Amino acid sequence: MVPEGAGAEPATSAMNDDAEQQHLAQANPGYAAGQLAAALRTAAAHPDPETRRRGEERGRRWRAVLDGMADGLLKIGSRTPVSGLPAWVTPEVVRGGFATGAPSAGGPLLDFEIAVARRAGVPEKRRALFGHFLSEEGLAHLYELLDSGRYEVTVPEEAALLTVAWLVRAGETDAALDLVEELAPFADRLRFSPRPSDRPTPRPDALHRCTVADASAVLARRRPSTAVETQREALAIWQPFGDELLLHWLEVTDEEGRLRVPGPTDAWHVRSAELLRRYRDLARRHTHCTKHLNPKENLGILRGALEETVAGRALEPRRLGLLRHAVASMVRRRGRPGSAKHTALRRDQAAQAALPSHHALARVVLARLSGLPQDDGVSDVAPIVAPVNAEEAARSGGRGEAAGSGVPAGAHIPSAVRRPVEAALSAPVGTLVERGVVPSAEVLAELVPQLVAATTAAAHREPVLRSLAAANYRAFRNRRSLLLLDLQRQVRVEELPWVRAVAAHRTDAGADEVAAAALRELGGLAVVAFPGTILPNLLIRELSVLARQAELGAPFVEELAADIFMGTFTPKFLTAARVAAELLGGGSLYERYYDIDYRAVRNLAVVEAGDAALRSHGARTSPGFAALCRQRAAELAPGTGTSGSWVAGNGAVIEQAQILTTHNLATLVHRVGIEPGVGWDELALRCFDSVCLLTGRVHHNPRPLGTIKDVAYAWRQMVFHLSLCAPQEQRNVLDRLTEETARRPWHIAGRLAPALTGLRQVMAGAPADAGTGRRLLGWSTGGHWFRPDPTPSRAHTPGVKPRR
Repeated sequence: MVPEGAGAEPATSAMNDDAEQQHLAQANPGYAAGQLAAALRTAAAHPDPETRRRGEERGRRWRAVLDGMADGLLKIGSRTPVSGLPAWVTPEVVRGGFATGAPSAGGPLLDFEIAVARRAGVPEKRRALFGHFLSEEGLAHLYELLDSGRYEVTVPEEAALLTVAWLVRAGETDAALDLVEELAPFADRLRFSPRPSDRPTPRPDALHRCTVADASAVLARRRPSTAVETQREALAIWQPFGDELLLHWLEVTDEEGRLRVPGPTDAWHVRSAELLRRYRDLARRHTHCTKHLNPKENLGILRGALEETVAGRALEPRRLGLLRHAVASMVRRRGRPGSAKHTALRRDQAAQAALPSHHALARVVLARLSGLPQDDGVSDVAPIVAPVNAEEAARSGGRGEAAGSGVPAGAHIPSAVRRPVEAALSAPVGTLVERGVVPSAEVLAELVPQLVAATTAAAHREPVLRSLAAANYRAFRNRRSLLLLDLQRQVRVEELPWVRAVAAHRTDAGADEVAAAALRELGGLAVVAFPGTILPNLLIRELSVLARQAELGAPFVEELAADIFMGTFTPKFLTAARVAAELLGGGSLYERYYDIDYRAVRNLAVVEAGDAALRSHGARTSPGFAALCRQRAAELAPGTGTSGSWVAGNGAVIEQAQILTTHNLATLVHRVGIEPGVGWDELALRCFDSVCLLTGRVHHNPRPLGTIKDVAYAWRQMVFHLSLCAPQEQRNVLDRLTEETARRPWHIAGRLAPALTGLRQVMAGAPADAGTGRRLLGWSTGGHWFRPDPTPSRAHTPGVKPRR
């Protein structure tokens, strides 16, 4: 559940390109005031200067939000929140979808703009630069950037003048003039020119989680570990020196342990003074390990007694006793220095001390990365993380197995240093998932815009325009979503004037097949790789783009935020439920488990479609679907609408929408046509692994409701996958689930026992919540049956000893 407040961001449908936000009466200025107060506290009190600076910047933005709301210059909740700026202008947006009033492409001139103005001899103002880029000299510069690909588009507006130049060179003068006319009113405020770059734009098909520059930055921040360097210093410096002190005292110790210190003129005293001089030098140069300073430690006792002796003072009886005990215990514990036992120990410790530090190995890998293109991924990780070669060892100061800051030849790169490099691997998305570079559906969602950019740009046959379209799409996907009211929709990329200007140069030949193939690949990958996780909103946004391009009529619905939900759904939710009815209607396990009448859902969709056809404009809401969700929530989550938290009540209604639509699973299977190679039964078992993992986190959890919701979501996906299996497969899987539960800790088995009983009852033709069975849902306005910690006796399975 997202935090309460009108500005809550994480799960709102305002986070998506084609998401329609729920109706709200007004945006909540109290949320903005709270964020401002938090930013000011950070700016005033945080110990880190950089964090204080960021707090000051956040405070500036939130103050601008509040000022704009107060004086009417900002309309929070509108597609055009800033007075005088059209919807296509990229706004500066802070947490919760609040616009600050500043455009992202505005602000003072950047360094590259100043440099262009000075070279061209025009005033250092944006309108003058705009005019310069429309001159013969300026267009020639833009042509050069287009052909070389050495430009960056960080906000979509920076692609506008490049598009003008492409249109002029393509002979589309009228289209270029129309675009210039639309941009001109904002030329004094917005940056329409691209940033020059030392490297070409990334390949449209390049897919990587991090760039080489990102990996290098992570490695560059790595510092030597104080604990590791302390241990290294103890093994390499102080223990060998302690052995020298011990041998020195053993020279004047007889077989019975009595000390016989020679006279001050003896060579032993000369060597004593030399040892103390070396000690002071070592203590000055090696400061990590301070154990030698402790007068109660053996090394401190040996050194302190030697200082007394060199100073010509007789050892007091107490100090003499400590010295004898230290000498005897050191010999007894490790053997006499030079003995076989002692030599073997010190040899092993020296080898351990000689191991290169992660910091030193990171420097080796950093040097390897420095020769690669910094704005791209790594196509082959193996050479970057190969063992250290002789040349690198020589440069670092390492020779063979010598200790110190150098790195010996043949040293292996540890996993902690490998991980940042592996995160920069550039490969097909399936390979990234397989290798663990993409560990979750959320990370997959972050990468998908790169792939969708390539698919979207592929509709342009001309290579230069294709690269520009991909760069523009990637920049557009960095645009933060606005908090929208009254079911408004986020701006889509095709609404940008420079995208519309070249729309005629898109080709539909084969574009829908390419988009459909990409949609099947991404949708199938998300379902197979992360079967127990619902699709994140960011991923749903990209799948929706591909679905529109593929013209599949595949409705994708977002996860809505319970704390700002006002009880309305757009028609696509009912469309998605109808798709689920086509796939799962007729008595499927899913339909029976969740007590759904999918025939009624189909009839409702037909009725509302007919009503919409009679209107002059399309319906913005689906009142029948909303009423059905409220009715089901009242029946299946007792108390909804009558008591308990209103957020929980909203959550229960939203959950019923997810159940009826299967939250995009039916759309992926029935309209997109995904087919997991592993089989639906295997996906159900994988979902159950997620269920058990999440259930384990509920035990002794003081705030378990969010985790219970995730358990129910994973369980729902398991039931869906199980419903696509044949009846005998379903029974076999249920038997395996029961066996797997018995192997889990008793508290997991105890919590899941009622849910498994309910599932078994449904397979046998009875309701899920009959007898001791329970239907597992995520939201409840009263006490959730899944929350209380079970007892071992309740969880015990006959014949199986519960794990503790």
